[in-house]
Amino acid sequence: MAAPPPNPVPVAYQGGLAASVPDWLNKGDNAWQMISATLVGLQSVPGLVILYGSIVKKKWAVNSAFMAFYAFAAVVICWVVWAYKMSFGDRLFPFWGKAGPALAQKFLIKQAALPETTQSYDNGGVETAMATPFYPMASMVWFQCVFAAITLILLAGSVLGRMNFKAWMAFVPLWLTFSYTVGAFSLWGGGFLFHWGVMDYSGGYVIHLSSGIAGLTTAFWVGPRSSKDRERFPPNNVLLMLAGAGLLWMGWAGFNGGDPYTANIDSSMAVLNTNICAATSLLVWTWLDVIFFKKPSVIGAVQGMITGLVCITPGAGLVQGWAAIIMGILSGSVPWFTMMIVHKRWTLLQKIDDTLGVFHTHAVAGLLGGVLTGLFAEPELCALFLPVTNSRGGVYGGSGGIQILKQLVGGAFIIGWNVVVTSIICVVINFVIPLRMSEEQLLIGDDAVHGEEAYALWGDGEKYDVTKHGDITEHHMETRTSTGATQVM
Repeated sequence: MAAPPPNPVPVAYQGGLAASVPDWLNKGDNAWQMISATLVGLQSVPGLVILYGSIVKKKWAVNSAFMAFYAFAAVVICWVVWAYKMSFGDRLFPFWGKAGPALAQKFLIKQAALPETTQSYDNGGVETAMATPFYPMASMVWFQCVFAAITLILLAGSVLGRMNFKAWMAFVPLWLTFSYTVGAFSLWGGGFLFHWGVMDYSGGYVIHLSSGIAGLTTAFWVGPRSSKDRERFPPNNVLLMLAGAGLLWMGWAGFNGGDPYTANIDSSMAVLNTNICAATSLLVWTWLDVIFFKKPSVIGAVQGMITGLVCITPGAGLVQGWAAIIMGILSGSVPWFTMMIVHKRWTLLQKIDDTLGVFHTHAVAGLLGGVLTGLFAEPELCALFLPVTNSRGGVYGGSGGIQILKQLVGGAFIIGWNVVVTSIICVVINFVIPLRMSEEQLLIGDDAVHGEEAYALWGDGEKYDVTKHGDITEHHMETRTSTGATQVM
């Protein structure tokens, strides 16, 4: 009898017990996790690259976009060489994991597991088993990598238009190592805030509060933009800015939808709540602009969209739809008030030049979302996601009252750590590399810093060069004063 023909299907595509399809692998979960990671990556590249390059004055378009582009690449390498395990590996301290590479084949192809996430009762019994998603470590490493990258890029929004690019090159790995990894391990990787039950579904504290506070702190140490840039800083391309904002919004489906680490019903709730809150916040911000400034600002609408996305993030899969609307109303009004009213009256905020208002859109909105999550987290939804059983928000009674206190303490830790560590990083870098560009670079912009320009036109604010720009007199330059949201930036 003739032997059967050899199996023509490569091992990678064979089912059953093939090495590439182990029994613990859920292809649906793995596919969703990689799609979610890609969506979050697209928020940064090209999303924020386009948004930053378009929302700034023309002479800073290249520099601003490249700060985001460079940070993404730098974080990827630092993450896989040492930072991933500091965030999600074995415990070194209650707030920090042990550094180590995430590059070996044996590590990356085994089932994903976060070793410090086993939740135990006081008597030693297991309350919630260790998180072990049904896909390989490689998917987890990449998913968490894009979150780390976007945090640095959001932080960059505070220092656009004057931070020395070489100083930024040093800042990115240092801040990732000594700040981001601490917040990630403490709240997500099995650190002390994770086990205490502080709720941060998808990064309201780890990403947004930390980037907003660290951005404001870095802006303090770098110093303000040039006086001319602070007086007038119009976006060079509003339509492209909207394109970048749209990528940011749609990419948030992966940002919040991927954080249950599985394609489950909680993931669906998170995606729906994200869009409900963002839409509500955008509308409220726009209405406030119309009421107080008489015009619906496009930049204001983008800011409102962002604050809604940020506010819902810590509770996206934990709150009901009606709570998402309330959170949207508050995220469209509270950060609007701090940006448009408080900012203009508080001397400290006036002195610190936060270019894109990251403190308001991310720190204020992130802390607001964290506290509101402690208020509105629904018990059944909490049971689908959180390691601490019987968790609930304040409106549901029982232990809910203490949850608000936990949220405030968790926020205070992130704020305090970022102020101190970011300040130390800035001071240390400034000993070696000036944090701030030279006066000539501040005057000229992209051409002086990179030798490149965004458009083949004479840019706003460049040093005049008759051989390059032709005979154009200075009095032709527009000098109108901006109002509303553009004035803040």
